[in-house]
Amino acid sequence: MVVSIALGSTIIGGLVAASPPPPKTSKQPLLKPFPIIEPTVRYGVALDTFSVDMDTIQYGQTLSDILLATGMQPVSALAASNKFNEMLDVRNLRAGLTYQLLDDPDTEGPDYLIYSPSVYRYLKLDLQGAGQDEYVDLPIRIEEGLAAGKIESSLWNAMVDSGHSFALTDKMEDALQWSVDFYHVQKGDAFQLVYEQEYVAGTEAGFGRVKAARYSTGGKDIYAFYFVSQDSSQQGYFGLDGQPMKSLFLKAPVRYSRISSRYNLTRFHPVQRRVKPHLGTDYAAPYGTPIVAVADGTISKSGRTGGNGIYVKIRHDKRYATQYLHMQKRAPGMVVGKRVSQGDVIGYVGSTGLATGPHVCFRFWDNGRQVDHTRMDFQDAEPMPDEYLPEFFELRDTYLAQLNSVGEPVEAPVPPVSK
Repeated sequence: MVVSIALGSTIIGGLVAASPPPPKTSKQPLLKPFPIIEPTVRYGVALDTFSVDMDTIQYGQTLSDILLATGMQPVSALAASNKFNEMLDVRNLRAGLTYQLLDDPDTEGPDYLIYSPSVYRYLKLDLQGAGQDEYVDLPIRIEEGLAAGKIESSLWNAMVDSGHSFALTDKMEDALQWSVDFYHVQKGDAFQLVYEQEYVAGTEAGFGRVKAARYSTGGKDIYAFYFVSQDSSQQGYFGLDGQPMKSLFLKAPVRYSRISSRYNLTRFHPVQRRVKPHLGTDYAAPYGTPIVAVADGTISKSGRTGGNGIYVKIRHDKRYATQYLHMQKRAPGMVVGKRVSQGDVIGYVGSTGLATGPHVCFRFWDNGRQVDHTRMDFQDAEPMPDEYLPEFFELRDTYLAQLNSVGEPVEAPVPPVSK
């Protein structure tokens, strides 16, 4: 009996040991959450809920033409056009630019027209008449950039070959226009820049101000640093030692041009076919290139003659006057008595009068006598007061280090960096 019990225990124990453990309770499968998709918000709406139709404005096409083509009633199209014109002059609707029509399938007809006159802003026209029209300036993010180049053939090629947009040249001229003659660049000239790069919606949009520039030519380094004192009394471009860059007159009345004919008392006139003194300097440039006033002044003459074509003459003070000939047209408001500032656009390059091609003949009077302005040395602006120099030098030295990081000065010794 005892043996039987022991044997039975052994058999039972063996069976228990041989049997597999009870299966563990299986876990419920994990449920993955649906991904959260952020809507594409643009122009103040969730763009994903609209169908978007983009098209290009054709030459001669009006806003009414565009709206009527969508099926809008003439009365509604006129009301929408008037609303557009209140926010942005409809004449800014330019051929070649694009527009978008946003259409919600739950409404009848398109809901919005989107038009961007530039990368910096857009106009949203509410075509449903719900009053959601708006003209919006987009936020701009600014970062500092560095550029450098060496001229082998032209300033344009130097800028593009260094991987930058030629538009940056325009900003460089803003900084150096009083001290560098960009119409006589030479092979071997070099430049370095610290500039503002503008971004809109994460994309490069354009350029702000050149903050620092060095242009090396003829064995000389010419500097320009943009400085605003803490009390804002000193503002503008200054040279290496704090001297103001701005002078009484700009070097020339047009950009992106070349001197095609100089001041010459024995020039052979190309139209009249005879020797006739040329008492001005001709700057050849494409039709429509803006012509600017080289200094502050008041328009003393504005009109048209057979030889001069369309022209403007400016009296700057009791001593100096300038004249701009052969314009395609004058800028609006350029009438006698109009006060203009240095750099204001006063007209556009043309070939009216006795001219063989598009250019501006620039004439300069000194005490009533026409002179060669390229040979004149004009007085600089008032120097920066000494009390602002430490503040300026601190900023200058920061910019010098950045300029030196992308190029070397040509003058020796290297300008000292103040402590």
